[in-house]
Amino acid sequence: MNDLVLQPATQQLQMLQARSVSVVELAEAHIRQIERLNPKLNALVDFDANRVRVQAQQMEESRAPRGPLFGLPVTVKSSIAVAGFRCEIGSLLHRGDVPRVDAVAVERLRAAGALILGTTNCPEFLMAYETDNLLYGRTANPWDLDRSPGGSSGGESAAIAAGMSAAGLGSDSGGSVRVPAHFTGICSFKPTPGRFPARGHLPPCIGPFSVLGAIGPMARTLNDVKLIFRTVGGHDPIDPSSPPLVYREPSRNDLRGQAVGFFEDDGLIPVTPETRAAVHAAAAVLREAGLQVEPFRPKMLEPLRRLWWKLFVQCGAMFYAPMIRGNEDKLSPIFREFLEIAASQKPFTPEQLLEAWAQLDLLRSRALEELVTYPVLLCPVASTPAFRHGERQWNIEGRAVEYLDAVRHTQWFNTLGAPAAVVPVGQSPEGLPIGVQIVARPYFDEIALGVAGMVDAAFGYRVPPLANHS
Repeated sequence: MNDLVLQPATQQLQMLQARSVSVVELAEAHIRQIERLNPKLNALVDFDANRVRVQAQQMEESRAPRGPLFGLPVTVKSSIAVAGFRCEIGSLLHRGDVPRVDAVAVERLRAAGALILGTTNCPEFLMAYETDNLLYGRTANPWDLDRSPGGSSGGESAAIAAGMSAAGLGSDSGGSVRVPAHFTGICSFKPTPGRFPARGHLPPCIGPFSVLGAIGPMARTLNDVKLIFRTVGGHDPIDPSSPPLVYREPSRNDLRGQAVGFFEDDGLIPVTPETRAAVHAAAAVLREAGLQVEPFRPKMLEPLRRLWWKLFVQCGAMFYAPMIRGNEDKLSPIFREFLEIAASQKPFTPEQLLEAWAQLDLLRSRALEELVTYPVLLCPVASTPAFRHGERQWNIEGRAVEYLDAVRHTQWFNTLGAPAAVVPVGQSPEGLPIGVQIVARPYFDEIALGVAGMVDAAFGYRVPPLANHS
């Protein structure tokens, strides 16, 4: 059964459809994997084995039509509302919060037949690239327990990488599904905002976060990610940022017609040699598949990153200020670190805030002009593979690289509002996974997924040693 939980979600669904495994048996296999590994990883924060068994038995006995995800065991980041499950955003200020209504994406997961195993850990208020909080403690990486699975969807990535969940939902305003996927060796996707329902995320994706933020699928293979995107994604008529678009599967010729621009770094912050090698290996695969692949580094990367800093870091701190006032003694060190970073900048004046808001459209337009020639980009996810818990500086190519600079590679595409997928490609000298990022123009999510699928088919998921032990 250990092998069963490490199979792709699509394979698990095929076995359920062929009735070579029952919903109850598949759920039980995941329960055993969770009970074996979660004490080491601390990925799931609301899990009740008996609740899962009751769900599975009810599904097994139901005569209702079976949806495309029928019986698939999934998890959800604890910043996405799941009715009846604790969704506390990793904060003592939300201890015991249990939503009564599902987020739209969770509602659609259930309607498609998915079995909810539980909710997963995240850093307090999602403001870190490491998953730790005072409510549940830190989550470990299944590749090395001394290392972080990333953040803020670190609990989700650790659960999926270790076979404790077949797939799940994370969220991303600055790389929060992509960095964890890179750190743990799985696949993930940050959609164009609005292409995948974000209503029900905690806190809401509003204001600048309606451009920066998105709920996104995570799984061990890109085909699994596509399955979740195709099944759960689609227009939300109550979301003002949601376009009335339907999923459009690109043909092989559609994908081969894409010009791909690749770059190893942004010319300002170095990456490890193995990260460069992973980008080149992915570029070679795409060339062999018939795509036009050429070196190209957009000039707008640094302006996009600086604006992300203003909107995510400074505006983020402003959003949380009323909630945390008077509750400072209950905040986790990792969130205090975020507040200190934000406080290092002068507070926005109203004029500066208005200017930043206007720059969001102006810079996106200039970046999109650059992407006319190369509508697909291939680049790193971060400067390093998974870092050790609490580590905040690295020496790369003889230079000191600081915390937020090491993960700048994802931030560009939040400001742009572009779809971006991550797939595992290479590995570090220690054997840690290294992913690459495939980005497309806004609303061309299917192109990003299609090109990423070509890369994933050539490399793919490796089982972490921890997960492979019986």
